[in-house]
Amino acid sequence: MKRFISLEPLFTLLLLFITIFTTAQDTSYEDGKKYILGGLEVTGLQSYNEQTVKTYTGLRVGQPITIPGDQISEVIKKLWGLELFSDINILITDIQGDNIFLELNILERPTLSTVTVYGVKPRKVEDILKDTDLKKGKKITQSLIANTKNYLQNKYKKQGYLNSQVNIATAKDTVGDNSQTMVINIKKGDKVKIRDIVFEGNEQIKAKKLRKAMKKTKQKKLGRFWKKSKYILDDYENDLDLLIDKYAENGFRDARVLSDSIIKVDENNIDIKIKVEEGNKYYFGDIDFVGNSVYTDRELSAVMGIKKGDTYNGVLLRERIADDSKPDAFDITNLYQNNGYLFSSINPVEVSAENDTINFEIRIIEGKETFLDHITVSGNDRTNDHVIFRELRTRPGQKYNKGDIIRSIRELGQLGFFDAEQIKPEVGNANPNEGTVDINYSLVEAGSSQIQLQGGYGGGGFIGTLGLSFSNFSIKNLFKGEAYKPVPMGDGQTFSINLQASRTFRVYSLNFSEPWLGGVKPVRFNLSMSRTQQFSFDFRTRDIDKSRQFSITGVSLGLAKRVLWPDDYFTVSHSLGYQLYDFKNYNIGLFSFGNGKSNSFTYTFGLTRNALGGGRIFPRSGSNFTITAKMTPPYSLFSNKDFKAIRNESSALLEEIRDLGQDDPRVTILNSQREKLEEERFKWLEYYKINFKGDWYTTLAGREDHALVLRTNAEFGFLGSYNTDVGNVPFERFFVGGTGLNNFTLDGRDIVQLRGYDEQTLTPIDPLTGRQEGALVYNKFSLELRYPLTLKPSASIYGLAFLEGGNAFNNFQDFNPFQIKRSAGVGLRIFMPAFGLLGIDLGYGFDPDNTGQDTGAHGWETHFIIGQQF
Repeated sequence: MKRFISLEPLFTLLLLFITIFTTAQDTSYEDGKKYILGGLEVTGLQSYNEQTVKTYTGLRVGQPITIPGDQISEVIKKLWGLELFSDINILITDIQGDNIFLELNILERPTLSTVTVYGVKPRKVEDILKDTDLKKGKKITQSLIANTKNYLQNKYKKQGYLNSQVNIATAKDTVGDNSQTMVINIKKGDKVKIRDIVFEGNEQIKAKKLRKAMKKTKQKKLGRFWKKSKYILDDYENDLDLLIDKYAENGFRDARVLSDSIIKVDENNIDIKIKVEEGNKYYFGDIDFVGNSVYTDRELSAVMGIKKGDTYNGVLLRERIADDSKPDAFDITNLYQNNGYLFSSINPVEVSAENDTINFEIRIIEGKETFLDHITVSGNDRTNDHVIFRELRTRPGQKYNKGDIIRSIRELGQLGFFDAEQIKPEVGNANPNEGTVDINYSLVEAGSSQIQLQGGYGGGGFIGTLGLSFSNFSIKNLFKGEAYKPVPMGDGQTFSINLQASRTFRVYSLNFSEPWLGGVKPVRFNLSMSRTQQFSFDFRTRDIDKSRQFSITGVSLGLAKRVLWPDDYFTVSHSLGYQLYDFKNYNIGLFSFGNGKSNSFTYTFGLTRNALGGGRIFPRSGSNFTITAKMTPPYSLFSNKDFKAIRNESSALLEEIRDLGQDDPRVTILNSQREKLEEERFKWLEYYKINFKGDWYTTLAGREDHALVLRTNAEFGFLGSYNTDVGNVPFERFFVGGTGLNNFTLDGRDIVQLRGYDEQTLTPIDPLTGRQEGALVYNKFSLELRYPLTLKPSASIYGLAFLEGGNAFNNFQDFNPFQIKRSAGVGLRIFMPAFGLLGIDLGYGFDPDNTGQDTGAHGWETHFIIGQQF
């Protein structure tokens, strides 16, 4: 049976469209006809549920609806706002009396499946996708493509790639439904360099000075390698502000940049033309203070440091009111904030300008005196709260003091438990009416434990080192299994074990330190124990003779306390130590006797002032001074021995041995007699030893993680004796030169690093023995420029260049602080929390060393630094 298609619905629909079209010519939008929504169908969907779309439109079957009218317009507008569809149409499918049936036909936008980026390093791709939010499933729109392209082009232009090009193409992905792949092709090109910077309108300040004022925008100049001539938009805009500051510093308050333009020379070079208007030169007139009651006009004037008649300096005026470049600057804002007036406000106002003189009022709103309410810490996942709170200089109920906050940051940074670059004090819940404020110290834990695992060849064979250092240890949790993560931590104690061994020597050491003995006051307790064994080694046969050995067993106890005078940066320390030197047929010429024992009981007094600022790894300011005096009791004063006779007899035997020669059979007997005399002379060591070391850090340019820092260092050491008849002890001496890493003998010697020379080669030759037996006096001076490459928690890296000089002397009579061995060079330091400090230095020694083998300049030396910091 044949079926016929009824044309009646089509005629009805056509008649409806004609009616709507014709009536729309004469009626307004508000004159639409009212219907009841009889049905709503959604077509064109590929990935969305029909019911979800219906629900989102807000249209419900059975509701009144006016066509045409605002309801339909709002639905279309709402759907367009989702940015999910590329086309939206609402059609009338049928009208039955007052009922109207609609069709919502939509075309979905394609979704992003994959993104491929060409023209950049693979490690940069992830950052690009993150910054542009190009992730799988995102709807592809022309706006998305245009915004991505503009973002990338602007990004590279800001970095100096003015000729950068970005092309984006999409193609249908055959794998997924309605999905497309995206390809981004980036051509950065070369960075554009500045050939010339030209100024117009500058009559009072020369162009050379204006170019110098621009810190990061520099024109090409032969020989300048530390500042590149690349055009970076952000740097250039900041430097335009510095130009105005330069004029303001010289009295030209009204100076401004009229115009600036970039002139393209070629693909890789541009010229910059800057037109300035200088205006008139001004001077400071009267400076009156208004609203001050806490400080007198005289006190505030002293802080300002500006007098009537001085050349107007807008930059200086701003810095004396509030210097944002230095948190601890000497300015009026800090003067008030360090005295509890957190809510104070200081504003300089020009009240009049008479000819070339400007009169000011410094208007001060002191506000209410502020006190600390709550002090909290956050981010300390391993370190216990009490370890942090005891270092803070801020306490609840105290008057607000910005200086105390800065000092607290310094103290927390010096602990070494947290990343010093990320310690952030957050001031919150400020209540000006009640005069209260809360402070939260936001911290990021840093690796405070280190493992040292080394292997190498030297000293007659393989040398292995195993070191474990836990600088945030908790001994009270030593027997609590749940506290091992992987070791008990959190109480700020230091515990370290070091083992080092080779065929020729063995070293064992253990150290424990508690920085707050009793938990009430900052009294540091330290305990250390060590033992060393060193065996005789024949360099010709490569044989080890363990029957000929030298051992040292030592123990020391120490206490150190912070003091408040002359200021609270000082620490006074005391320690007692005992060492037993035991020689068994160890006649290798290193010491004055090879059989017997020697005892050393010492008291050490130390005075330290540590006021470093900017972090423990990369200090930027402050100083660190240490002076120690180590001494033994003057045993010879209470002894009946004739030490002069013993020494003379020993010297006479030495001369006789030299005259006989080593092949004479009597030498063995004479050596034995001499060693007994030397053992008797040094049965109990008596000496005093003075050491001084000072470090100064000064930021020359830049701020925070871009600071160019100068480190200045001076050192001095002297080993003396109470009784000239006893003479100088064979231990505790100074060995100068190289990296200072060959210190496994532990005989009390000080290894002094001086780059540009081989290990310990600046130690003088003893005229009596013809050997390097250690110096009694040394001095050293260093200048070092440091610049950070990165100061991230995972690794801190900085480069350096150094000038260094120092020398060692056999006695104080020969000491000459100006007779130094000079060197210069460059280096690199890498600090990783798990491994400590690693570094390399390339130094050139300008003078011959003290071995007598150099006939001229010592030359180049490469030094590898492990676990030490110059």
